[in-house]
Amino acid sequence: MALTVHDVDRFEASRPRLEAVAYRLLGSAAEAEDAVQETFLRWQAADLGRIEVPEAWLTKVLTNLCLNQLASARARRETYVGQWLPEPLLAGDPMLGPADTAEQRESVSYAVLTLLERLSPNERAVYVLREAFDYPHREIAEILDLTEAASQQILHRARSHLARGRARTEIDEAAARRIVEEFLAAATSGRTEPLVRLLTQDAVAIGDGGGKVPARSKAFEGAVAVAKFLRGLFKPGKAKRALVGGSPEVHAATANGGPAVVVVLDGRVIGVLCLEVTADGIAALRSQVNPDKLQRATGRWAAADHGAPLFHAF
Repeated sequence: MALTVHDVDRFEASRPRLEAVAYRLLGSAAEAEDAVQETFLRWQAADLGRIEVPEAWLTKVLTNLCLNQLASARARRETYVGQWLPEPLLAGDPMLGPADTAEQRESVSYAVLTLLERLSPNERAVYVLREAFDYPHREIAEILDLTEAASQQILHRARSHLARGRARTEIDEAAARRIVEEFLAAATSGRTEPLVRLLTQDAVAIGDGGGKVPARSKAFEGAVAVAKFLRGLFKPGKAKRALVGGSPEVHAATANGGPAVVVVLDGRVIGVLCLEVTADGIAALRSQVNPDKLQRATGRWAAADHGAPLFHAF
């Protein structure tokens, strides 16, 4: 049966929420869009007259599609070249979803999206639906074919897996920019000492190039090791300019709600460096340079005015 305009409108009204759920579950905007499109095809083929609560039906279909995707993604990531990191989303991207509560903001932070990889598919789904979208355990149980008690236990287990020894610090956009500017001033100073002062003692740095762009897959660990790596990374050189094809612009920005460095060449985002900030300093630096995971960021970047860059790299 062909969909009516009303049927299409009902789905489109749910699309932003579905995309936000799928992105948190999959860590990939492209895969999230595919999952939502597949959900639409299921909606198109369904007997809509028998669906009492469209939002619940759509969420159940989408979540189960994402769970299947996560299962196959784990196998693919075993052969992924280098370290796998999520796809970063720049400020204002609707796929970031709700940001009204601290839990919602944290659930889409780059640090938490990276940590979600530790969870089983069910743990990830329960955590996302409960923490980011405030679904009651009764509805989560129906979506995942669990009991309410099992949903509560899974959430407790997921929170335990995600628990870390330090608390992240919430930062507004102005503060994020100041942090990035201070970080870049230290990184381009040519000395390690200013960087060490900004980093926690157990700071880590890691990157995702997907085998297409050189990136350090094994993490640098410790403030001194990370500072030396960053000093070298930002040191000008002809070889670096040749590698990237020019002298890219470096901007202070926000990605996934946190401070980020965005590197742009000829209007194309070629790198996003996300900073994880705690009360003790910068605890982690995660760089996404895989071009496949920066296409959406490039589109978002082109749609807004970001002003003059802080400087040109290399």
